[in-house]
Formats: sequence, C-alpha cells, structure tokens
Amino acid sequence: MTTSKPYYWMHLGAGSFHRAHQAWYLHRLLEQGDDRWHIALGNIRNDAGPLLAALAEQQGQYQLETVTPEGERCYETITSVKKVLPWDESLSAIVAQGADENTKVIAFTVTEGGYYLDTDHRLDPRHPDIQADLAGEARTIYGALARVLRARLKQHGQPVTLLNCDNLRHNGERFRAGFLTFLGLSDDLELCNWVEKHTTSPNTMVDRITPRPTADIADRVRQEMGIEDRVPVMGEAFIQWVIEDDFIAGRPALENVGVEMVASVLPWEEAKIRILNASHSCIAWAGTLKGQSYIHESTQTDAIRQLAWDYVTEDVIPCLTPSPLDLEAYRDVVLSRFSNPYIQDTNQRVAADGLSKIPGFITPTLLECYQRGAEPRATAVLPALFFLFLQRWHRGELPYTYQDGVLDEEAMHTLLAADDALARFTADETLFGPLASDPRFARLMRDTVARLEEAGYVSGH
Repeated sequence: MTTSKPYYWMHLGAGSFHRAHQAWYLHRLLEQGDDRWHIALGNIRNDAGPLLAALAEQQGQYQLETVTPEGERCYETITSVKKVLPWDESLSAIVAQGADENTKVIAFTVTEGGYYLDTDHRLDPRHPDIQADLAGEARTIYGALARVLRARLKQHGQPVTLLNCDNLRHNGERFRAGFLTFLGLSDDLELCNWVEKHTTSPNTMVDRITPRPTADIADRVRQEMGIEDRVPVMGEAFIQWVIEDDFIAGRPALENVGVEMVASVLPWEEAKIRILNASHSCIAWAGTLKGQSYIHESTQTDAIRQLAWDYVTEDVIPCLTPSPLDLEAYRDVVLSRFSNPYIQDTNQRVAADGLSKIPGFITPTLLECYQRGAEPRATAVLPALFFLFLQRWHRGELPYTYQDGVLDEEAMHTLLAADDALARFTADETLFGPLASDPRFARLMRDTVARLEEAGYVSGH
C-alpha cells in the first residue's frame, strides 16, 4: 500500500513517551505495509537539542526496549520518524512542516502543566509564558501553534487535526478552549475563526509507563541487537491508546494496530487519570517520604500499596460506577504494572508536576465524594502526602531536584515557612477549587497530615 507522497503526522514533544507510544503505533502500520503516514518530530523548546541531533544522525531510527513484570525484554527498531525537525528560535522547521498541506495531523505531548489552565480549566492569561507568547514569542504550545497555523492559513488554509496526547482530562476539549482563548487575546480574529472551522481536537487517552532512559538501556541494546544507539527508549510491555474518531483531514488506519477508535473516551479517561495517574503520584510522594528511589519498591511496600488501594477502592470506584470497564480488575492491573522491578521508573519522575496533578487528577474525586455525602478520607491522603513532600522540598531535604512547570518557588517557600502553612495550602483555590473554603476539608486535611506523620511519612527535620 503506497503513495507517491506520504501524509505527515507532525509531533511536537520529542520526549520518551511519544517515541515509546504514538511512534510505536505508526511504526506498526509501516510494518504491515501501510506506508501512507510518516512522523515529523520536533520540539517547541530548546531542551532536546542533543536528542534531535542524535536522531537525525540515525535517520530518525532508534531502539525501543519493552519489559514485562516477569522481566521478559523485547527489542524493536522504530522506523516511523522520517523527519527530524531541528530547533531554532523562530521554529522555522516546525512552521514549514506544519504549513505543508501534506501534514494532516499535528499532535503534541507537552505535559499537563504545559497548557497553563486554572482550576476551572481555563487558560491563565497572566502567566509570564502566555504573556510572552501574546507578545510574539513561542514558548508554549499555543504560541507555537499560532505561528504554524498562521503560515498554513496564508499558504493554503487546508484543514488539520490538532491532537493532544497528554494526561489531561478532556484533553482535546481543554486544549482547544485554551487555544481559542489565546487566539482571542492575540486579536487575530481571522486565525481564530479559521481554527474554529478548519481544525478538530479529538479527546484521547494514552497509556504506557515510560521512564527516563538510563545508560544501561544502550548497553543492553548493544548486547542484544549489535546496534550502537545514542537515543534508545524503554517502556513497559503494556500499551493502550483510545481516541475519539474526529479527524478533519484524514488519519492513519490506527484501528489496524490496536488503537481503540471511539465516540467518547470519557470512561477510559476517567479510569486512567483517577486510578492510574493519581495512584502513581500517591506512590511516588509516599515513597520519597519513606526514603525510596523507585516506583516498584514503593509499590511493593505494603503500607504504601495499601494507601493507593484504599484510595481507588473506597473513593474512586464509587465515583466512577457504573462504568463499561471492570474497575476492580483495572486497579489490580495498574498496581501490578507499578510493581514491575524491571522498569526502574523513579519516584522523582512520577512525583513531578504535583501542582498540576492535584487539581487535574485528585480534586474531582474529593469534590464528588462530598457531593454524594461521603467523606473522602482515602483521597485526602494524596494531597496530604504532597504537602509533606513540599515541606521536605522547602527544607532542601528532597534527595533529588523537584520539577514542576507551574511552581513559583519564592511564593511556595513563603507559604511553607508560615506557621499556618497547611491551612494556607488547603485554602489554595488553584489546587482545590470550592473545597478551599470548606471547613470540612480543612479539618480532614489536618487530621490526615497528622495521621501520616504518625505513620512515618515525615516532612523532614
């Protein structure tokens, strides 16, 4: 199955997750003989230069290692990245590729914090990065896409799908609302109207645990395949992708390689974000407070595993019932995946971006428990652990550098130095929405933090 000129899927975000997930599916299509779609890979920010250079030298090819919970490793050469787009200040290669009429999908992975949304899921126009983009820079996905689509509109105006592949609830809708708000603020009415009529933004749910690559992956690739790869990537054997079938300019035949094309991703998305993503963070924060480095060792610690199990069983499953998914079975599979000792996923990686994960992954369950007349005792453990984790960060006692895309370090240090730090943290509307002014929640957080400190989840000394 060939065409003289392939269609392009341009992906923004050259990190490990894209290369272990979306690129793997497109590679599988190529393996089946369907060579109609190629990936062009670039990065918005100048933090992937060495990776992109190495990929370009390897003609876009790299090795993917996957590993099962039993330790069975498999190796594949991923061939779907056919163009590597070098970074420069004006994003010229990305703009040229995005404006090409053969580019039919522009997808992106910029992490949850990369959308600059407040607790009402609206764009925060006051953020310095958004202000910079409104002034003509391209620091964010909004500024970058505005630049790309402006060029596309000027050249031919052909439609294109804008596909969010991040762990953001209702990710397509919320990105789209943020982008249209951004375009409205930029006073580019022509582009705003064109985006509304000539683009779609399907919601998606993506899943594959993909740790940051370590040096030993390249060593194993060399031993197993006899290949010198400067940018190999590894992930767990499990993989899942659910996409709403709303592509405005055509799409790859993803259903032929195991992607679930659906009318609504909502049941899958809610289960994944609340059961997998929130539990993952819970385990990372708790494990860090217990002095552990890896997700698997924290998951294998009975007391920590119990915290995650209780959170899902007591609070999340009642919130998500009825569901087309077997939620108990999903919970058990998730905890089994987290226990995989061969992934070597770090608590540092999973603990990151907590200030976006609390409102995105955890606060909805807190709210829904109260709405149905239940006290969310098991869910309150998660923000309480994060508070204790932040206190340790404040005192300089974390064993690693905490990374958070929306962290205002000075403001957070000021909050945590206050005598009533927990009360201030609990009263943060950005994190907890309407619960920030609810005395029941404040009391629950005080009790939960005290209970965790008694259990040894201390914030440092």
